[in-house]
Amino acid sequence: MRKIEKLLVANRSEIAIRIFRAATELQIKTVAVYAHEDRFSLHRFKADESYLVGAGLDPIAAYLSVQEVVRVALESGADAIHPGYGFLSESPELAEACAANGIIFVGPSSKILTDLGDKVAARELAINADVPVVPATEALPDDDEAIYAEADKIGYPIMIKASWGGGGRGMRRVMSRDQLIEEVSEAKRESQAAFGKDEVYLEKLIQRARHVEVQVLGDSAGNVVHLFERDCSVQRRNQKVVEMAPAEWMSQDIRQGMLDAAVRLAKTSGYENAGTVEFLY
Repeated sequence: MRKIEKLLVANRSEIAIRIFRAATELQIKTVAVYAHEDRFSLHRFKADESYLVGAGLDPIAAYLSVQEVVRVALESGADAIHPGYGFLSESPELAEACAANGIIFVGPSSKILTDLGDKVAARELAINADVPVVPATEALPDDDEAIYAEADKIGYPIMIKASWGGGGRGMRRVMSRDQLIEEVSEAKRESQAAFGKDEVYLEKLIQRARHVEVQVLGDSAGNVVHLFERDCSVQRRNQKVVEMAPAEWMSQDIRQGMLDAAVRLAKTSGYENAGTVEFLY
C-alpha cells in the first residue's frame, strides 16, 4: 500500500477544512480546489496549496468536474483524492479516473459506487441480501402516463427521490395525483444541478418515520464491522440537523436487526471504506 504524502480534497468550506486538519495531524500535505466564486473562501487558505477548478463554469459544475479535479491532482503531484461528502463523493467516474491515473481514491471502488450509488440498483442488492426495503419503482420514464401508472401501483402519498446522490437534493413529497408530474420535473432539475444526472424514482412515503443510520467499515479482505446506530430524525428540508447516539427509544431486538442488516448489505456488496446504511422505522 502506497503511503499518502499529499492529499487533494475535492470539496469546499467546512467539509474540506475538517479533512485538511486530519491530514495535517497525519503529516500529510494538503491541496485545495476552489471555484472562482470561492476564491476568498477560508478552505482555500487552510491548505498547503490551492488551485482554481472549472474556470468559466458555475460553482457547482466546477466542483463536479472530474476532469478538472484530476487535472489539479496531477499538476500538484497529489498522491490521493478525498471527495468529502456530497459533490463527487459517490461518483464512480472519479474513482475510475483516479485508478486510470495512478491516484489513490479515498473511498470505495468504482464498482461499489456504481452498485450502491444508484439507489434503484442498490435496492435490488438490498433485496438479495435479505434487507427490508420500502416499496419503490425503477427509474422513471419520460412518459407522463407511465409515471402516473407507476405512482398508482405504489399508492399515495409518495416520495420522489434522485437515483444518484443524497443530502435531501432531488426529493419531493407528493400527496395527490395532481402534483405528480410538476414535482417530478422539479426533482429532475434539482438532481441534474446537484449531481449531473436527472434520473429519479418513486418511493412510498413513510410519514412520521424515524430516520436511523448505521455506520459500517469494510476492508479489502471482506471484513465488515458496524459502529452502532444514530437517530437522525430531526431534519429540515430533508437534511439532518441533529444526530443522536445511541437511539435510546429503540428496543434491543430492533437495534440488533438493523445492525445485522447493515453488515449483511455491506458484505454482499463487497463494501470497502466507511459507509452508512440508512433505515426508516
